[in-house]
Amino acid sequence: MTFLTYYLIGFLAVLGMLIALWVISIPIRNVSIVDIAWGPGFVLINTVWYFLGEGEPGRKLLLLVLVAIWGLRLGTYLAWRNIGKPEDFRYQQFRKDYGAERYWWISFFQVFLLQGVLLGTIAMPLAAVHYFPAETGMGWLDGVAVAVWAIGFMFEAGGDWQLSRFKANPANKGKVMDKGFWRYTRHPNYFGDAAVWWAFGVLGIAAGQYWSALGALVMTGLIIKVSGVALLEKTLKSAKPGYAEYVRRTSAFFPWWPRK
Repeated sequence: MTFLTYYLIGFLAVLGMLIALWVISIPIRNVSIVDIAWGPGFVLINTVWYFLGEGEPGRKLLLLVLVAIWGLRLGTYLAWRNIGKPEDFRYQQFRKDYGAERYWWISFFQVFLLQGVLLGTIAMPLAAVHYFPAETGMGWLDGVAVAVWAIGFMFEAGGDWQLSRFKANPANKGKVMDKGFWRYTRHPNYFGDAAVWWAFGVLGIAAGQYWSALGALVMTGLIIKVSGVALLEKTLKSAKPGYAEYVRRTSAFFPWWPRK
C-alpha cells in the first residue's frame, strides 16, 4: 500500500465522522458539536493507521495509548462542558453573517470540512510512526517523547480541572483564575496541548521521519495565533475586570514565575 493510499484511508474515516456530525448539527442548529469531535477525531485516525501500518510495534502501541488517553479525555471534557449549552458565540456570529437559512450548507465547508483538513494535516507524526518501518528499535527519543507528553498532559488536563472547579464556585464570578497552573501561564491548557503534540512529533522523529514534526508546528501555530490564545485574549482583555493586571504579571504561554 502506498503512503498516499494509507493516508487517505485514515482521512476518509475522519471525514465520514465529521459528515455524520454535520448532518446532526442541521436539525439541532448547533455547530458547536464539532469541537467535541476534535480529540476523538485524532483517536479515530490514529487507530485506523495503527492497524494498517508496519512501523516499529512498540512505538506504534505507545502512540496508540498516548493519543487515546489525550483525545478521549479532551472529548469527554468538552462534551461535559458544551452539551446542553447554546451554540458557541463564534458560530452564532457566522450564522448572522452568512444568513441563518443558508448557513446549514456553508457550515459544512467552513467548519466541518476545514476541521477535517486541519486534523489530517496535524496528524502527520501519527501517520509517520505507524506507516514507516523502523530501522532500529525504540530508544532514548521515545523516552523524551513520553516525558514531554506527561508534562503537556499534566498542564492541559490539570488546567482544565482547576478552571472548572474555579468556575463552579459562585464566589469566583467575575474574578480572574490565577492559582495552580494558571499562576505560571495564562493558558496552561493550550501550552499542554502544544506540548502533547510536540511529544508526538518527537515520536515521528524517532521513527526517522523528521518532516512529520510539521504537524506539531501547525498545531502550535493554530493554538497561539488563530483559534486559541489570540482569540481568547481578545475577549478576556475587554470583558474580564482585572485581566489586564493578570497579563502584566503572568506569562502568556510558556510557564514561568509570575512577575512582581
